[in-house]
Amino acid sequence: MPSYAQSLGLEVLSVEGGRAHLRAVVRPEHLNIHGTAHGGFLYSLADEAFALASNSRGATAVALTACMAYFRPVAAGDVLEAVAAEEYLGRRTATYRVEVRRGGELVALFTGTVHRME
Repeated sequence: MPSYAQSLGLEVLSVEGGRAHLRAVVRPEHLNIHGTAHGGFLYSLADEAFALASNSRGATAVALTACMAYFRPVAAGDVLEAVAAEEYLGRRTATYRVEVRRGGELVALFTGTVHRME
């Protein structure tokens, strides 16, 4: 059985040293009642990038907080990329910023903090 991320069609392009880069194509089943990409789909894309980036340094990391802002509507067929970058790395916590873009256009912004377990 495919993972949740695989079932959404999320493609991992790279993961290394506190960063992750993913791509996804918005499919008709990802749309909301307005005919644009569901916020949950955009959140899932960003959250997967966050999870991969925060766990890329070897320590197990689990989410403490997450926040998402949605700026632009996204349509079926649009290609999205999520890039997660480490903003702060401490001994027990780390914070990440994930930009979700369509081409060069920022469509959503996710920030999250994790607890790092040894």
